[in-house]
Amino acid sequence: MAHHGTPHFHNQPGLAQIRVGAREFMCIGALPPFDHPHIFIDMGSENDIVCSYCSTHYVYDAALHGGCAPAECLYMPDAEKAA
Repeated sequence: MAHHGTPHFHNQPGLAQIRVGAREFMCIGALPPFDHPHIFIDMGSENDIVCSYCSTHYVYDAALHGGCAPAECLYMPDAEKAA
């Protein structure tokens, strides 16, 4: 999970669906510099949601414990990767 508290996910690969282990997260769309405004998404009690900017379909999977599948869709700024 990302160190900035709220996990950030992207859909650089252009997938139809990303499974996430958090009901509250940030969607950034694609990787910078082609990202969209980083928006907070809260699924509430639902098990899936679609990002209003990039239309990525996120599906909650508790087994991922804050991560995502595929794992490459977890966004971590370079400073956090180095830490």
